[in-house]
Amino acid sequence: METIDISIGSLLLGLLLMIIPVYFLWKYRTGLVQSTVSGLVRMVVQLFLVGLYLKYLFIWDNPLLNAAWVVIMVFVATETALTRTKLKRSVMMCPIVVGFTTGALLVGLYFLGIVLELDNVFSVQYFIPVFGILMGNMLSSNVIALNTFYSHIKRESTYYYYMLGNGATVSEAVAPFVKQALVRAFSPAIANMAVMGLVALPGTMIGQILGGSTPDVAIKYQMMIIVITISASMLSIAVTLALVKRMAFDRDGRMKNVSR
Repeated sequence: METIDISIGSLLLGLLLMIIPVYFLWKYRTGLVQSTVSGLVRMVVQLFLVGLYLKYLFIWDNPLLNAAWVVIMVFVATETALTRTKLKRSVMMCPIVVGFTTGALLVGLYFLGIVLELDNVFSVQYFIPVFGILMGNMLSSNVIALNTFYSHIKRESTYYYYMLGNGATVSEAVAPFVKQALVRAFSPAIANMAVMGLVALPGTMIGQILGGSTPDVAIKYQMMIIVITISASMLSIAVTLALVKRMAFDRDGRMKNVSR
């Protein structure tokens, strides 16, 4: 089955659909019109530039270049996470980078090498898309988890220090806050997983079918995408928070100032 290309003219016609949300955002004076239009323009420009780069990346299919692209994604995702959480780079950059790298590498390479049984796990056709979707999901989950962890521990600092004063270790004292962070970060993903295919057809599956894959193949890939994104996100958050406990608290368990 041949994939139907979208011409530039047709793409522009499709983008006109954004008039609908922009109109209602303007009508109800939400103050989001400018940011919506700006975000749309940035998305189009960025995707065209990435598409141009990926075009040559697919032509060259060089393992070193593919790995370099993933490294760039890790640091861009880290910078985005730091910006959204407003945490200090000097303290939080290392934990987040290690968390992202660990989650992406262990889960991504397991999927490519063991599940798909690829002879070359660095094949650009699989390596870049898989690591891209892992990075996107890890970013959103980490932002929610870190924001929840720090907001709750600041708000309930009395309880935290009460636990320490009664002999709890730092790990034991922060455990309730880690629990809250995990619940907030993963509840939406678990809820969506439970109704997948019944309430909505996921984007990856639809994209594969539109690209020519048969429904049964698309369904199996979608199952694995859900599994690997949740697994990588959980692993990255676990590693990040484990390192945070070492770097964001002093020897006596007092939390350092990590916010900007």
